[in-house]
Amino acid sequence: MLQLTWRAVLMGSALGGVLSLTNLYIGLKAGWGFGVAITACILSYAIWTTLHRVGLVGTPMTILENNCMQSTASSAGYSTGGTLISAFAAYMLINNQTLPLPTMLAWVFFLSVLGVTMAIPMKRQMINVEQLRFPSGIAAAETLRALHSVGDKGMRSARALGWAGLIALVAKFWAEGLALASAALAPFMIGTWIAALNQRVFGPAWMGRTVMLSWEPMFIAAGAITGIRVCWSMFLGSITAWMIFVPLLQHRGIIQGSGYGTVVQWTLWGGVACMVTSSLLAFAMQWRTALRAFTDLGAMFRGSGRDADDPMAAIETPASWFIGGQIAGLLGLAWLGHRTFGMPYWETLVAVLLSFALALVACRVTGETDTTPVGAMGKITQLTFGVLHPGNMNVNLMSANVTAAAAGSSADLLTDLKSGYLLGAHPRKQFIAQFAGIFVGTLVTVLCFRLLVPDASVLGSDQFPAPAAQTWRAVALALSNGIRELGPVKIWCIGIGGLVGIVLTLLPKMFPARQHLIPSPAGVGLAWTFHWYYGLLFFLGGLLGWWVEKKYPEWAEEFTFPVASGWIAGESLMGVALVIWENGPELVRKLVGH
Repeated sequence: MLQLTWRAVLMGSALGGVLSLTNLYIGLKAGWGFGVAITACILSYAIWTTLHRVGLVGTPMTILENNCMQSTASSAGYSTGGTLISAFAAYMLINNQTLPLPTMLAWVFFLSVLGVTMAIPMKRQMINVEQLRFPSGIAAAETLRALHSVGDKGMRSARALGWAGLIALVAKFWAEGLALASAALAPFMIGTWIAALNQRVFGPAWMGRTVMLSWEPMFIAAGAITGIRVCWSMFLGSITAWMIFVPLLQHRGIIQGSGYGTVVQWTLWGGVACMVTSSLLAFAMQWRTALRAFTDLGAMFRGSGRDADDPMAAIETPASWFIGGQIAGLLGLAWLGHRTFGMPYWETLVAVLLSFALALVACRVTGETDTTPVGAMGKITQLTFGVLHPGNMNVNLMSANVTAAAAGSSADLLTDLKSGYLLGAHPRKQFIAQFAGIFVGTLVTVLCFRLLVPDASVLGSDQFPAPAAQTWRAVALALSNGIRELGPVKIWCIGIGGLVGIVLTLLPKMFPARQHLIPSPAGVGLAWTFHWYYGLLFFLGGLLGWWVEKKYPEWAEEFTFPVASGWIAGESLMGVALVIWENGPELVRKLVGH
């Protein structure tokens, strides 16, 4: 059966490039990211089936071609953008300057090479031998089987995704784009109506605390995918941060002024502390998983001893590719880190070694729980380099970025390899498809990031709050300048937020039957770093998704993900287009000027 073909790689690259824009946009808005594999599968099937029916292509795409396509798309659409919305954006906030375009392209590319090849030795052990579940990989495989075995059902999902995306495109243009076409149309925009409603209902004081309404339904769609527990936790965090904590500090004169950019400098400390302590504690509580990961280390590199009895050995990705990719990634990152950030070469080596160790754990945790502890990976490295190289925030950021990006990329790509394993795909061909995706992903995400974020003034604004970057910046500042310099209020916020994160992590272990009633520490903490109305929108989406699942379970199983994914993609892409349309000439001039 056809697997690795030019049409699969080109289709995957194109879809991954487009979907990478949706993750970049929603990441700058809310610090959130979504896997693109299932969305790419549905879109690819629909596009190619349509082309085949009208006679523009000779044969339909096979299920294994579609699998290679989704591997390329996932690598392009997910594995390259996390660096930009976190470490690079935090670097801009700290230094009030951006990095040269060639440096950004090279850094993201070498990180992607590191992450992709890091998954090679883990695949045999965790997927072939131990058969770890990787639930999202199973879901992607089942989606592909459903699309190719029951054509009508597959096309229904594809049509739902397409219509949702189209309606979202129109709604976003109606909300924000009419004035760009003609100033006379501004009174008819949804955004104008919402602004007038906010003035009448909430008033300037509450609006300055971001307590208002906003027309961004993609966060309702994101909430439907995320689930009710995390979503109501976000809303709880939004209420405690923006409706209780902020007004109290403003009333006492501690916070001078209003607006997200001013206020978040106070709220983020409690939220970041909650997320950091909860992620580190959850990571520590999985010590048995970590121990198994390191116990497996020897088995991963003893493959030659069992190759004679392993029928898969001849088609597995060879270890030489792993070694070559790691050396290339290490040398590239070491040279860039030393030249750009003043990182000693030995620190890059430590970061890469630490990346492999933590990626082992991250991949196993993902395989067992379907949750990748990227936050914990980055914070462990930030803490490590806070000790090894204290006082240098840039080194702290970029060394942690190496670990978090490589670990997250490896876990995501192992999920794809799991779906390929279940479908009977050729592992080496699937790896080549993954590797091909990083070229397009790097180019599209970096260029688009530079267009959307030409300078640091855009970050922390209402347009792009960049909560992930705020979190990374806060940890780097605390480690470099010392906790005491933050002042008593922020120190108390860190202490209380950290305690809340610990308690909310322990309670579900103590009362597993009541877990759904215990707030998610990640949800609560994240809400303290972005606008109040994001928490509201996520909550509405989670509530809607829960209600539909209870009331219409069969409809929800078939359509919730396609409709939500289509809406997120449509609104995000129109949002990117409107930003470029409004500021196009100036953005291009700044991009070319650098």
